[in-house]
Amino acid sequence: MATGSTRRGMLTLAELCTELQIARSTFYDWRAKGRAPRCVKLPNGDLRIRITDLDRWLAGLEEAA
Repeated sequence: MATGSTRRGMLTLAELCTELQIARSTFYDWRAKGRAPRCVKLPNGDLRIRITDLDRWLAGLEEAA
């Protein structure tokens, strides 16, 4: 069953880390260096990543390889 964020085309930070098989600290390191996919910051401070932004980010990494 899909979570509410996935149904809306967004991933939670935990879902993103699971998808990429990375630690949360790795994501925050990438984000601090400007290397992470674009994020949406919710009013409560939680982050969400649009699946379309993740796909675009991954495609950019593919082109750079």
